[in-house]
Amino acid sequence: MTLTLSNHLAADSAYHALRRDVLDGLRSSPKSLPPKWFYDSVGSDLFDQITRLPEYYPTRAEAEILRARSGEIASVAGADTLVELGSGTSEKTRMLLDALRAGGSLRRFVPFDVDANMLSSAAAAVQREYPGIEIAAVCGDFEEHLAEIPGGGRRLFVFLGSTIGNLTTGPRAEFLASLAAVLRPGDSLLLGTDLVKDTGRLVRAYDDAAGVTARFNRNVLAVINRELDADFDVQAFAHVARWNADEERMEMWLRAECPQRVRICALDLTVEFAAGEEMLTEVSCKFRPEAVAAELAQAGLRRTRWWTDGAGDFGLSLAVK
Repeated sequence: MTLTLSNHLAADSAYHALRRDVLDGLRSSPKSLPPKWFYDSVGSDLFDQITRLPEYYPTRAEAEILRARSGEIASVAGADTLVELGSGTSEKTRMLLDALRAGGSLRRFVPFDVDANMLSSAAAAVQREYPGIEIAAVCGDFEEHLAEIPGGGRRLFVFLGSTIGNLTTGPRAEFLASLAAVLRPGDSLLLGTDLVKDTGRLVRAYDDAAGVTARFNRNVLAVINRELDADFDVQAFAHVARWNADEERMEMWLRAECPQRVRICALDLTVEFAAGEEMLTEVSCKFRPEAVAAELAQAGLRRTRWWTDGAGDFGLSLAVK
C-alpha cells in the first residue's frame, strides 16, 4: 500500500520558532523556555530513558491500560484509521494498531508530528510491520495544521502520554476546541491524562535518583548553545522539580547556581541571571477524572468511556463529538 508524507512546514520553521521562543522566554519574568526544545536527538534519548525509570510511572500505567483495553477501544471506536498526534514509534501505538487489525477494520495510519525526519522513520517502520495499510504522514504544527489531517472513513485520534498536560488551562482549551473542530461524525478521540496523586510520588517521577531528568532538563540549554550560538554554562544550572498545589501541576525549573551573563549571538541578546534565579522549562498538569470530562465537554466533545490502570494513576478517555 502507499506511503505519503505531506509537509506543511518550511525547512527553517523550527529554527525561526526556536528564535522566537527563546527571545520571548528570556525577556519574560520569570524567564521560561517551552519544553518542546528538550527534544533533539540527545533529549529524545534521555526521555526514552526516563520512561523506563522506576520512579516514572506514567508510561507503564498508560501501557497497562492499553494492554488490557485496546481490543475494547478498537471495538467501541469502530475506526478504520488511526491518527496519532505524535511520532508513531511507541509500543503503545502498536497495541492500538494490532487491536484494529485484529478486528479487521484497520485500513490507514496517519502519524502527525512537527519533525519530518521522525515521521519518515516512524512511517517506514509501520509500513514494514503492517504491510497492508495506507500510511499518510502529516508534518505540521498542532496550532496551525490539524485541518490538514486527511478525512474519510472512521478515524480514531490518539493523544497519549499526558502530553496534553504540557498545556496550561487556556492553551489546552484552545487545542481541544481546534481538535474538536476537525472531528467528524463517527470519529473519536482517545486522550491520555496523568492523574492527581501523592505529591511525593509526583516529585520523584520528575526528579529521579539517577539524575536522568536533571540531564534532560539541562539539555535545553545545550540545544540553545548549539542552534543559537549561545554560551550557557550548562552545568551551572541545577534541576528543580516542584509541585504547584494551586495549579495542580508539576513544574520543572533550572536554577542558576551563581550569577551569570549569557550571550546568545544569533539573537544579539545578552541575558543576566542572578544567583538562585529560576527559569521555568516545563509544566505538567495533573488531572481529576471529572475535570477531564468537563474540559472535553467545554470543547464540544462527549466522553463515552473512561479507563484507569489498576493503581488509579493514569486515565484514558474516549470521546466523540
